[in-house]
Amino acid sequence: MPTFDKLAELEPAKKAFSLLEEFKNFALRGNVIDLAIAVVVGGAFTNIVNSLVKNIIMPMVSLVTPAEEGYQKWAITVGGKSITYGAFLADVVNFLILAAAIYFFVVRFLGWVMHVKKADPPPPTKDQELLLEIRDLLKQQVARNGATT
Repeated sequence: MPTFDKLAELEPAKKAFSLLEEFKNFALRGNVIDLAIAVVVGGAFTNIVNSLVKNIIMPMVSLVTPAEEGYQKWAITVGGKSITYGAFLADVVNFLILAAAIYFFVVRFLGWVMHVKKADPPPPTKDQELLLEIRDLLKQQVARNGATT
């Protein structure tokens, strides 16, 4: 049976503080905050695309199609069961617009920005030049010694 002395050795307050400190370091890192901001902005962008598809694109599509009801009520009836495909088509259009926007912004635009920022590496310092010369001399010496043995 454990004694109170053994419990005091565990130092639960110190471990709890350490855990809290570790969590704070994790949560306040720049990457986590950047990710949280990206999720919020992405959610807002998704709402904008949903509104674009629901309120502008799909009503324009329903103007061109020969249906009397709105696109959300488009359905096929099979054996007394109704299969509504209009809302599904709106979700597919929504996905395609969102995927295209993400592709053009993330892949194309950010790829272009990252490519533009790349610059030539700076010229080596005097110390680095000396180290490169020493390396080359050692390689030559190894090559000579290896060829004569």
